[in-house]
Amino acid sequence: MEFYLAAVLQGLCFCGIAAGIYISMKIFNIPDITTDGSYTLGAVVTAIMLSHEISWYFILPVVLLAGALAGSITGFIHTKLKISALLSGILVMTALYSVNLKLMGRSNLPSLNYIGLFSGSSLIPSSTGGSLTILVAFIVILGLIIGYVLITDFGLAMRATGNSESMIRALGINSDRMKIIGLAMANALTAVSGFLMAQLQGFTDINMGIGIVIVGLGSVIIGDTAIRRFHITLVWLSLLLVFSGAVIFQLVLAFTLSIGVDPNLLKLVTAVFVLLIVALTQLSFKRND
Repeated sequence: MEFYLAAVLQGLCFCGIAAGIYISMKIFNIPDITTDGSYTLGAVVTAIMLSHEISWYFILPVVLLAGALAGSITGFIHTKLKISALLSGILVMTALYSVNLKLMGRSNLPSLNYIGLFSGSSLIPSSTGGSLTILVAFIVILGLIIGYVLITDFGLAMRATGNSESMIRALGINSDRMKIIGLAMANALTAVSGFLMAQLQGFTDINMGIGIVIVGLGSVIIGDTAIRRFHITLVWLSLLLVFSGAVIFQLVLAFTLSIGVDPNLLKLVTAVFVLLIVALTQLSFKRND
C-alpha cells in the first residue's frame, strides 16, 4: 500500500508538468521540450535556497520566475528568431543543463535535512499522510488559479491564439506575445513540479529531468482522452482530468514495478506505455469517425 501511496504522491508532484504541457501542447499546439530543463531548474533553485535556510513560501515565487524565464526564452527564440518550436525547446533545454550544473556546483544536492513544504506543522504532522494532505491542498489551489486564468479574457485570448492565430491577429492581439507568455506560464508550472519533487524525495539530481516530458505528455494524453470521449468543455473539469492523468500514469508505472519489471527498464516501459496510449487513442477516435 505504501508503494502505491508513494506513486500517488509523485503523480501529484507531476501535476504541474501536466498542466504546463496541457498549456503548451493543447492550447498553443507547441511541442515544448524545455520541460526537461525547467523541471530540473525548479528543483535546483529549491535545493539551493533550502540549503540557505530560506522558507519555502519565499522559494516558490523564485521558482516560478525561473521557470517563466526559461519558457519566455524559448518563446522568444521561436517567435522572434523564427526557429521551430521543437528546436527552440531543445536549444534552451540543452543550455539549462549547464546552467543547472553551474548553479548546483555538483551533480547531486541533498535537501532532506532542511525545513520545507513537507516538514510538518502543529496541524499537519510530517508523515506520508501529512505529505498527501499538503500536496492535495497545494494542487487544488494551483488548479483553481490556473482555471481562473484560463476563463478570464486573457485566458480566452490564449486559447484563441492556439485555435486560430490569423483570427487573433485580425482582432489586434499580438500572437507572438501570447505565445511567449503561454510558454512562460507552462514552464513556470513545470518548475513548480521540480519544487515539489525536490522536497518530497529529499534531493536534486542533475539528470532528474531527462525524459520527464514523456511523463507529462502521457498524463495529458490520459486526461485528454477522457475530455474528448465525454466532450468536456469546462476548464475546471478538464484540468481535474489532466491532474488525474498524472496520478494514473504513476500508478500504472508503480504496478509495472510491483509485478517484477526491472527498474532499469522503467524509461523503456514509460515510452512504450505512452506509445500505446497515443496509438490506441488515435485508433479509437478514427474508428468513431
